[in-house]
Amino acid sequence: MRQQVDLQRTVAPGLDVRVVRDEAGFAALEEAWSELLDQSAASIFSSWQWLHPWQQRPGGSRQPFLICARDRMTRRLHGLLPLYLEVQHGAGRRYRRLGLLGDEGVGSDHLGPLVRQGEEEKALAALTQGLLSHQEEWDLLELLDVDTDSPSTRALVEQLRSAGLGVRFEERNECPFEPFEPGLTFERFLARTRRADNFLRRRRWLERQPGFRIERAESSEEVQQALSSFFRLHELRWQGHSQLNTPEAQAFHREAAARLAQRGQLRLYTLWVEGAAVASVHALRHGGTFSYYNAGYDPAWQSKSVGLVLVGTTFQDAIAEGHREYDFLRGTEPYKLEWTTQVRRTARIQIWRPGGPGAWVAHAERLGQQTRRVLRSVLPARALSALRRIRSSALRSDTRPHD
Repeated sequence: MRQQVDLQRTVAPGLDVRVVRDEAGFAALEEAWSELLDQSAASIFSSWQWLHPWQQRPGGSRQPFLICARDRMTRRLHGLLPLYLEVQHGAGRRYRRLGLLGDEGVGSDHLGPLVRQGEEEKALAALTQGLLSHQEEWDLLELLDVDTDSPSTRALVEQLRSAGLGVRFEERNECPFEPFEPGLTFERFLARTRRADNFLRRRRWLERQPGFRIERAESSEEVQQALSSFFRLHELRWQGHSQLNTPEAQAFHREAAARLAQRGQLRLYTLWVEGAAVASVHALRHGGTFSYYNAGYDPAWQSKSVGLVLVGTTFQDAIAEGHREYDFLRGTEPYKLEWTTQVRRTARIQIWRPGGPGAWVAHAERLGQQTRRVLRSVLPARALSALRRIRSSALRSDTRPHD
């Protein structure tokens, strides 16, 4: 049964704060949410076009808990904390957990609050008040895959800490990226990478092959066709270990891709040779950042470096189109480090009320980490490997395997 929008408002300078909890309210936010995203420093993974399909499918059992801060006069959104509420069991206790929409199952990076540039202080104060005014409804706030250097996230967490809440911080993933200085050409960029000679040699060889072409799908119709090749090539690359081949995962990506394509924020690259698609790259574009989301290729063509050529082509386009940086997102695989020179880190941040169930869960997890560190220092490598396999099989894995 759909719940009504919570009309309770808290006091914030010039802003009204409310929590949207129902699907109708979530859907109605699309236009205002998109406008705020464009006026904020938030990533594409905090877009309505990514998170609404996630809530409908991978996150469908969770209740939206969208803290919205609007200007009292213009009604424009100045701040948004896109959360969900769920009941979980951990450390022998039942607790109510708030999490960021999109934080599991689809490989979202750089999550966090959306705040209008120039209004950050006021918007973050309002979002903090929204969390505090509803703190009897939740026990643990868990922020996954937020940037460790995000000013907005840091400010929000510090305000909650100052209000007396407990905070626990844990580094999570590393995201290689490469900034582009103004006026950079692809030729100059390529010359300073480790793959210049190999890229040029392999590209020339492929260009001589019959039927060689690289397609760039951007419209909704083109993207839907290209996704079929992407899913197939991703499955070939992972030889049955890809989790993108489930109906639920593919339905999410088809819907999200269609919505992102409508805003010109998604592009699918497909490399064709001899009448067959042999490599694919799924890319996202927003706010001057070109993001490599995922890829796939036919292992029969691996020795011809079709993946290398296609990745190099995405760098060429990103530079030519004036993007400020190229982000490989999570994972420090060697091929990513051959194209990039910098790494951005993400974190897991837990926040709780002292004495509540959330504090107990955070404390139990901290003790568990300490125990694992002790075991690593005393157990032989073979025993540690066995423990890791058991633990990995019990955890919910990311549906975006590192390529």
